[in-house]
Amino acid sequence: MNVLRSLVFAIALVVVTPPYALFVLASAPLPRKTRCVLISGWARFTLVLLRLVYGIRWKIEGAERLPNEPSIVFSNHQSVWETFAFQAIFPPQSYVLKRELLWIPFFGWGLALMSPIAIDRARGTAALRQVARKGAERLKQGLWVIVFPEGTRVAPGEHGRWKLGGAWLAAESGAPVVPVAHNAGLVWPTTGRFPRRAGTITVRIGAPIASKGREPQAINDEARAWIEAQGESLARAS
Repeated sequence: MNVLRSLVFAIALVVVTPPYALFVLASAPLPRKTRCVLISGWARFTLVLLRLVYGIRWKIEGAERLPNEPSIVFSNHQSVWETFAFQAIFPPQSYVLKRELLWIPFFGWGLALMSPIAIDRARGTAALRQVARKGAERLKQGLWVIVFPEGTRVAPGEHGRWKLGGAWLAAESGAPVVPVAHNAGLVWPTTGRFPRRAGTITVRIGAPIASKGREPQAINDEARAWIEAQGESLARAS
């Protein structure tokens, strides 16, 4: 059955993605926020497809804590799922991501039109400065900025080394940091191409973390402590 579900899921994506990519390209002249809303339609379709084919549902805890102003989301990164779901959960946004993702046909085209902050990880400090500069521009344009501080997917129960790029942006811009924890990796693991089982993913949103006048490391430490503690709590409850 799992092979059949994976086949149905793959075929649906193959049928929908190329024409949607052409639609996305046609939206290039539109304002940034409008493009983000239109492009996120593909992510919303994928979430519906996951529910219908695999029985994957999701719920949000703490949505009332979201600030009214453009903010920076710090989240753990366990699965492909959150890259889709965050487009439905948060306002129009810009992702901090590795530039190689923009080279993927169709998928990368949509990412490029969402005004991402695409970095070359090999550039070290220069990449941090780029995140701070480009991120400040995106915030002023009314976009939220999504950051996965670990920089790559990490399995539930494990912890990666946190990068400072998002915290630099927060310290420089003064924008609040919204910590987010989820357990998507228990339903759609980092390994394997498709989900393995049905389940409900919980996304837990924490109280905004003030960043004005603070050092990047202090912002990172506070966000990390909350996210890792909540991640462990969600794993135990699953």
